[in-house]
Amino acid sequence: MTDTPVSTDNPSLHEVIDVSSRILDAVEQAVVGKRAGLELVLAGVLAGGHILMEDFPGLGKTLAARSFAQALGLDFARAQFTPDLLPSDLTGAFIYDQRTREFVFRQGPLFTEILLADEINRTPPKTQSALLEAMQEGQITVEGETFGLQQPFHVLATANPVEYEGTYPLPEAQLDRFLLRVSFGYPTGDEEWEVLRRRVERQRETQTVPTVTDAAGLLALQRAVETVTLDESVGRYCVRLASATRSHPSLVLGASPRGSLALMLASRAYAVIRRRDYVTPEDVKAVAHAALDHRVTVRPELWINDVTAESVIGSILASVPTPSPTEGERRTGYERP
Repeated sequence: MTDTPVSTDNPSLHEVIDVSSRILDAVEQAVVGKRAGLELVLAGVLAGGHILMEDFPGLGKTLAARSFAQALGLDFARAQFTPDLLPSDLTGAFIYDQRTREFVFRQGPLFTEILLADEINRTPPKTQSALLEAMQEGQITVEGETFGLQQPFHVLATANPVEYEGTYPLPEAQLDRFLLRVSFGYPTGDEEWEVLRRRVERQRETQTVPTVTDAAGLLALQRAVETVTLDESVGRYCVRLASATRSHPSLVLGASPRGSLALMLASRAYAVIRRRDYVTPEDVKAVAHAALDHRVTVRPELWINDVTAESVIGSILASVPTPSPTEGERRTGYERP
């Protein structure tokens, strides 16, 4: 059953906050104990971006993608990426219709609203480039003809960080097109038992979650997020964090301006999820690893010393000064952790 949908005209931020909370509650009926990761995924969607979920097998990546599609009331398609996957397997192709003696276009799985790109790093670069056009331009090109994709359109991709045989590293340009990269991690003992308990209780493998909104409602939510207040000091904090990656001695490649933009976009949506209409530096810090870790490259000679993108971004967060309290913080009496 669908709850009362959000206003598709000009929803208030209070309404967006309420709907966001209900979306997360709905998804948590299927995905146990991953609230922090789910908040980041929802923040990426509310910010209009694509999400890369990189984690070990069996930790709920596919289930999370399907559950978000159900809660958001969006069309859902899954593409299993394999070494023999062709671009036309994603985009579709022109097929000759013998009855009409004409070529007609048969749409591929890209013509959806949420695409689960499962094990995205298992397909060759030519097929990845077809996905990149869809992610970057919101369109696909087949035999010289361009087809626009419907909105909203979000790619929720999965990747396995430990298996490298038969995989193709994602090019930096494609990694940069993912607004956020999210990992869920292993559950605690109590959370894992809750997974088992729920499976015994429902007596079936499949899971469904309630629908909270629809495509028009999500677009309205995204428009409302654009009105979240961003103090100049917080915006410049995003810039300083991204800039610090470009001069860090442990990095070969730092974040481009798209990195600071990702910090700003994701932190605005995260602020809404945290039930505020303004962004704080703590929101920026909360999304920093998801927004920046995949946009930097560690010097190869430092890998042996266990220097990682995560550790470098952590050191930057610790060294870049945090701005003074913003007007929104002073107005509401918000106390930083």
